[in-house]
Amino acid sequence: MSTDSEKSGPLAGVKIIELAGIGPAPLCCTLLADMGADILRIDRNAPSGLGSPRTPKTDLLRRSRPSVSIDMKHPKGIAALQALIDQADAIIDPFRPGVTERLGVGPEDCMARNPKLVYGRMTGWGQDGTLSQAAGHDLNYLALTGVLHAIGPKEIPVPPLNVVADMGGGAMFLAVGILAGVIEARQSGKGQVVDIAMTEGSAFLGTGAFGTLAAGDWKHERNANVLDGGAHFYRCYGTSDGKFVSIASIEAKFYAILLDKLGLDPADLPAQMDRPTWPDMAEKFAGLFAQKTRDQWCEIMEGTDICFAPVLNFDEAFEHPHAISRGSFVEVDGVKQPVSAPRFSRTPASIKSPPPEMGANTAAGLAAWGMSEAEIAALMEEKAVGWQG
Repeated sequence: MSTDSEKSGPLAGVKIIELAGIGPAPLCCTLLADMGADILRIDRNAPSGLGSPRTPKTDLLRRSRPSVSIDMKHPKGIAALQALIDQADAIIDPFRPGVTERLGVGPEDCMARNPKLVYGRMTGWGQDGTLSQAAGHDLNYLALTGVLHAIGPKEIPVPPLNVVADMGGGAMFLAVGILAGVIEARQSGKGQVVDIAMTEGSAFLGTGAFGTLAAGDWKHERNANVLDGGAHFYRCYGTSDGKFVSIASIEAKFYAILLDKLGLDPADLPAQMDRPTWPDMAEKFAGLFAQKTRDQWCEIMEGTDICFAPVLNFDEAFEHPHAISRGSFVEVDGVKQPVSAPRFSRTPASIKSPPPEMGANTAAGLAAWGMSEAEIAALMEEKAVGWQG
C-alpha cells in the first residue's frame, strides 16, 4: 500500500506538538495524525531506555508524522521548542507531573505565550493525588480501578495486554480531551490543561460494571458474572484442533439459535439465566465444542445470529474474509498493520507515512513549521537539535 503523505483527513489544519513518550500518548497521536492533524513528534536526541526497543519500521505507534530531535536540556533546544509550541493548537505531555515545568515548557510558561493552547497531560495516576509521582505501567493503573480484579480465571487476574488502561483509558481519553479542548478554545479564545489519568479513564470504561455492582448483580469473584466468563453463553470454548471459538448469546432469541446449532432441546435444559446451573452448562457446552474443529464450527455458526466468532491470532486476523472484504489491515513498508479508524465518508483518514528513524525529519520538520535554513543549521551546529544517539 502506498501512503498518503498529504495532510488529508477531518483534522487537517490542526497543529499539535507531541513530546515523545510510550504507550497511550503515541497511540493517540497516531490516531490524530492518521486523521490529518499536523503533528510534530519531538524525540529526545539520544536513546531514552523507555519501553521495549524495536526497529523503527515496526514501531507502529510512530507512524504518520515526522520525528524531530531536540535536546530539551540545551537552552537553545528549549527555545526552539517554545517557538514551535507558540504555533500549536495543542501539546501532548507524556511525562510525570512537574517535568515540563522544570524544563521551562510547562502549562503556565506555554500558555503565557500561546493563550489558546490546549495542554494535554497524559499520566497513569493523574497530575495530583498520593501516587502522582510514582512510576507505573498499564497493569498497575488498571489494578487500582477494580477492573483488573474482574478479568481472568477464578485463580488469578490476568493482564488484558495493555489495551485497557494504556490504549483505552489513556489514548482514547487523551484524543477526546485534546479535540474537545481545541473546539472549545476556538470558541472562547482560551486554552486549558487537560489532565488525563489512566486510572480514571479505565474506571470510566467500566462504568457499566459499576452500575451492575450498584444494582446488586455483581459478584466479586471472577467467572461468576454474565460478562466475565461466568455465563456459559458468554465465554470461549476449546475445539478439537486446540483452537478456540467465542460465544456471546446473551439475548434469549440468540441463545435459542445456539442451542439449536448445538443439537440441544431447551425443554431438557435449565433456564438460561439460572445462575447456579451455569458451571454445569459450561461443562456440557465445552464437551460439545470439543467434538469439532474451529473451522467446522465456523461453517455451522459464523454469520448467524448466535453472536459467534472464531478466536484468531494476529496472523490469522489478517486473513479473515471479513477483514479482507473491508480492507481492515494494510501493509506499509513491509509491515502489516491496522488501517486508520474510524472511517469518514468525505474526509477519509489514512496512513501518511511509515514510522521514521529517530530525528530523521529534524530539518524538514522544523522548516515546515517556519524555521529558516540558517536557524536550523545554527541549532544543529550547537547540537541543540538533531539525533546524537
